[in-house]
Amino acid sequence: MESSELESDILRRVRALLRELDGHHPSCQSDRGMLRWTLHKRIDQNPRSSGVLVRILVKELERAERGDLRHYIIPLLHTLMYTLIQAPCIPDELCARVYDFCKRLLTLPKPFCTIGLDYASRLQVERTAPGTLYQRMVISEQSLRSAPFPYQERIFIFADPELLPEAICKALATDTEAAQVSQSPRGCMSCVVTHALQAALGDTCDIHSLRVRLQALSPGDMEHWFQQVVAAVEGAGSEGGLDRGQHTARLERIYHGLLGSLPAGNAPQEGLQGTPLPNPNISFHLWTEDEQLWKELVLFLRPLSQSCEPEGLGQELEPVEMPDMLAGCGCCGQSRFSVLSTDSGIERDLPPQEEPCAPCAAAAERSRLHRKGGIKKKPSPLDSVAFLQAGSAVPGGKPPGKMPRGAGMPPEPAAPLRRLHTARVVLLGDDRILGRLAQAFHSLRKREARRVFLTPRLDLQFYHIPVVPGQPQPSAAADHAGHEELCEVAGYLGRADPWYESNINTLCHIIPKLATMPSSPSRALVTDLFLTDVIAYYARMGTQPVCFQVHSVKVLFQDPAQDPAEDVFLTELLTQVQDSPSHRELSTTKRKSTLDGPGMDLTVTYRRVVLSDRQKELALSLRSTGLLMKAIPAEEAEDLGCLSVTITEIIRTSNLAGRSFSAVANKFRTRNIKIRSPEQRPFTVRLDKDSRRTYRDVIGLEVSPCLEPSYCLQKTRTTKFSPQETEDVGLVKYLPKSLLLPINTFAGIIP
Repeated sequence: MESSELESDILRRVRALLRELDGHHPSCQSDRGMLRWTLHKRIDQNPRSSGVLVRILVKELERAERGDLRHYIIPLLHTLMYTLIQAPCIPDELCARVYDFCKRLLTLPKPFCTIGLDYASRLQVERTAPGTLYQRMVISEQSLRSAPFPYQERIFIFADPELLPEAICKALATDTEAAQVSQSPRGCMSCVVTHALQAALGDTCDIHSLRVRLQALSPGDMEHWFQQVVAAVEGAGSEGGLDRGQHTARLERIYHGLLGSLPAGNAPQEGLQGTPLPNPNISFHLWTEDEQLWKELVLFLRPLSQSCEPEGLGQELEPVEMPDMLAGCGCCGQSRFSVLSTDSGIERDLPPQEEPCAPCAAAAERSRLHRKGGIKKKPSPLDSVAFLQAGSAVPGGKPPGKMPRGAGMPPEPAAPLRRLHTARVVLLGDDRILGRLAQAFHSLRKREARRVFLTPRLDLQFYHIPVVPGQPQPSAAADHAGHEELCEVAGYLGRADPWYESNINTLCHIIPKLATMPSSPSRALVTDLFLTDVIAYYARMGTQPVCFQVHSVKVLFQDPAQDPAEDVFLTELLTQVQDSPSHRELSTTKRKSTLDGPGMDLTVTYRRVVLSDRQKELALSLRSTGLLMKAIPAEEAEDLGCLSVTITEIIRTSNLAGRSFSAVANKFRTRNIKIRSPEQRPFTVRLDKDSRRTYRDVIGLEVSPCLEPSYCLQKTRTTKFSPQETEDVGLVKYLPKSLLLPINTFAGIIP
């Protein structure tokens, strides 16, 4: 294709993307949500056209800036950066124009300034050392060992098997597994080396000979050259005084050393060739256990293959040298490495001890523990504290017991912990699986408040892809509601972020169709290229969170002997009158309904939120058939922290014809509300549209914003020493008070 035809074709595709952002959907409904994907696949097939696409995107960005079309800026910028990361070689003058544009975004409000600052810092490194962004993405996503860049990432896809059909779950598991089988660490290292050398050397790089040479290398030699390239690229990015020319010269020496005796200048004129970006490390999980999310995150940080053996926990943990701890012959100057104890604590289970040397005998006798008989219990790897012992000395955690130290040996300072791991958790489903996520997130935060382990080591990010099956499921968890009712969170995110609406919300019905397609080569081609790529694109480029308030609910039961239940919800709470089980109660209820109307008497106490953000305490008594609390606002301008409450009130009217009853919707907005049934008549409470989370025989409930567990713990400690203090003082003032669930999108909330 000639350059003019190529440029006009790419421009047509870009303009189609912009028209979709304006609400003008393509004439063919099957193309909805696939315009971005087809554009990038068009560039993958012809890598030389990446420079043309970057140039067109820069012009469109500058046109959007002049015309104040801000809703174009972030989608165009994401498309540009994703192209630039994968491009074999981009002229520096184009990168400079993009860099200058990102700097101009710093004068705009959030999220434009946030995204502009992030991309400007990345481009600054990329201009000094071309190929850095590609290299870092592959190293972290594939967990390749690299000292200069020791970061690791993984995408966890969670789906509830009771909410999605078995065919969809099975197809998604098969596709994600096939994407991982098609690549290897050696192939990913080869991609990094090839892309870095071509990005620095441009047309002078003989890609064909380079790939042949890399293919012939032994695993050890491949590792050697990979580390050489990574060190050179990362060194150029970290050394401020190193210019692009010096970086190119360094990689050129690596290139000639790698090719060996190939004469210079004999490279065939093949032009630029693309290096495919490997699929990220994706794992698919059927969410069947309440603690499954926490367990998977712990295993990501401490894999069982590295942390423990089936018969002994912690034996393969990375040793930490502790020269000041007495053990064996430590007093004789021999080095000692700390290991986790795996014995049962029972004296008869101890192995026979070797005779210690003379200097150690007295100390060993004095420090010997005398143990009594007991029952040996084999610990679970994930439940054992020893599994989390490595590196547990973090702020907020209990310090380990002090050990005796040799004379004249100062203690070694603990190295500061870094978040080297990033877990990107993608939730497939509707609002019901997000309700489970809110529960799991609250449980995780409570666990972290008691003992910090994941927080200082792991960057945890959440993503949501709405999926609604075509046919409702007959399971107990399936609620026959429409797409709009079951996907309120996705709908809100789509209204707040048009790029999320265009790329993610359109998958709601596409995924079930692709998953249920009959097995054929065409199906494998479509699913492997589309679903995996879209999930990877969302996880890579969706970095702006939208924070949703998690609400706590306290449920009071009719039986006085039953303790109140405490739970959390994210989207909605629904109460309905419960059918009376006994014949006597049924007849009494029927007579009362004839006199007072259907429903039951309720007393409602709440703090009403008005436009001035002032809260007014109100109390009312009414007769109602039920109420609905919604936490997701219908408009972006409404506060995410407020509840929209709708009470169906029964109004009795007396006239000449007799009594008549009418239902009136009583609506108000609040943050705290208490509901009681004065006549002790029970009602049901359902959380997050999930019939599995239904409470029965309820006579009262209290709803309020859920507090951050770490705030509650610190507040309790402060109150213990200063009971008279009612306001937050000390460290409590600087802790987040409310528990917010962040879900990533491409732009966050665009004002």
